[in-house]
This record gives sequence, C-alpha cells and structure tokens, in this order.
Amino acid sequence: MKVTFQITLSFVFLNLINLIFTTMVRHATAVWNGSGKEGNGQLTTASTVLNNAQYSYNTRFENGVGTNPEELVAAAHAGCFTMKLSFVLGEMGVTPERLETKCEITFEGGAVTKSHLIVTGKVPGIDKAKFEEAVKNAEQNCPISKLLNTQISSEATLS
Repeated sequence: MKVTFQITLSFVFLNLINLIFTTMVRHATAVWNGSGKEGNGQLTTASTVLNNAQYSYNTRFENGVGTNPEELVAAAHAGCFTMKLSFVLGEMGVTPERLETKCEITFEGGAVTKSHLIVTGKVPGIDKAKFEEAVKNAEQNCPISKLLNTQISSEATLS
C-alpha cells in the first residue's frame, strides 16, 4: 500500500508541475538599423540579460564583436538540454554534481542544419551506459530540441 501511495503522489506531483509549466510566453526584441551588410542591430531580452546587445553582419558571418542568432540558438539549446538532462538523471535516482554542455550550431546554405551537443557530467552513482541513455532522452525531449527542425546529435563523457 505504501508503494502505491508513493507512486500516486509522484504521479500527482508530476502532473501539478506539468500544469504549472504548461504555458509560458517569453519575449525578446530585435532592432535593426540600415542595410543587411552595413547595418547593425541590438537585441534585448525581457530579463535584460541581453540589453541592447550588438549584432551585425560582421558578428554573424565574420568575427566581429557582438552576438549573432546562431550563437543565441546554441546557448538556448545547451541550456535547455542541460537542465532537461538534470531532470532525467533525477528521475533515474541520481543527482549530478556538475553538467557542462557545449552546443555547436552549423549554419550552411542559409539554414541551421545541425545542432551537436557535447556534454561532460560528474554524476555519482551512474555508469556510462545509463548516463548515455539519459543524454539521449534529454537530447530528444528538451523543448529546444523539439523546436529545432534540424539534425541533432550528442556526445557524452562521464568524468
């Protein structure tokens, strides 16, 4: 009876969490001045983590100072995936000490064609096979992975 009660409570708790996070609206603003190649713009997020962050042709296609859309997609995918991985590991009964993910976004032919996630984790109590299983789960199920219409791959290293 105790096991049934715990499972029911866990199910109810997960459903409540799901209800809380079902609908969120986040926003950012882009302002562009001038032509595509010579112009420049600023990006601002509601949280102000980006506050008039500079972007331009040079920051996107060369090595200019500032950010670019692909870099921001890489940051979003790395952050989302890493948080999802932490949740997946928790569902497996382990807590990571540290997860670090690098995301490589490939832009070719005018489109984002690939997102490659490279994750290193320090997770006591898990073996390599279970860690890789958790990584694949997070790769396929983080919301940004679901958003991207591109090839997504990953590499996992357990430290």
